[in-house]
Amino acid sequence: MMNCCSSMASLLKAPSFLFPLNQKLNHVSLSPTATNLQSKFYHASVRNGRWHVPSMAIKAQASVEGDVLDKESVSINEESDYGVVNMHHVGILCESLERSLDFYQNVLGLKINEARPHDKLPYRGAWLWVGSEMIHLMELPNPDPLTGRPQHGGRDRHTCIAIRDVSKLKAILDKAGIPYTLSRSGRPAIFTRDPDANALEFTQVDD
Repeated sequence: MMNCCSSMASLLKAPSFLFPLNQKLNHVSLSPTATNLQSKFYHASVRNGRWHVPSMAIKAQASVEGDVLDKESVSINEESDYGVVNMHHVGILCESLERSLDFYQNVLGLKINEARPHDKLPYRGAWLWVGSEMIHLMELPNPDPLTGRPQHGGRDRHTCIAIRDVSKLKAILDKAGIPYTLSRSGRPAIFTRDPDANALEFTQVDD
């Protein structure tokens, strides 16, 4: 008889997976709906020696945990929002400023931002407009090797510029004898390198 009672008590003991929810519910301010769900949760029953928990109970647990995570994520976002606006410029190293300007101005057609100072830094450089953002050419020693780089610029660190017509740029690069590769995914994009082997991507975008 004692063994029978012990077995029955073991069966009627709530399974361990119920306790984390019980603890979480005790620490969360619940709406009447959530409270009702909590009460329904404990209507679990034993059938054929196994616990059967209503599906509504599982949904209640997911709902409570989701609400807690949402509130925590909102709080974290507010604390970490330091006001990102857009990309201001990309710095590109070059060995010869004149050679790089010949490529970026005369081949790619970029214009110099004359408003940016050229004599405030201890090295030569130039600022080029790329839409409303800029490329900053800096005549400094390049720590990257010029050889052994991936043939496809998309597999190297690169700067991506949005353009309207990839086919026109392709014709420009062909005329200048500058090698390039096309996007491996089939999208309208073209990859090339400047005179210092810096990889550039040009991806076509719609208006």
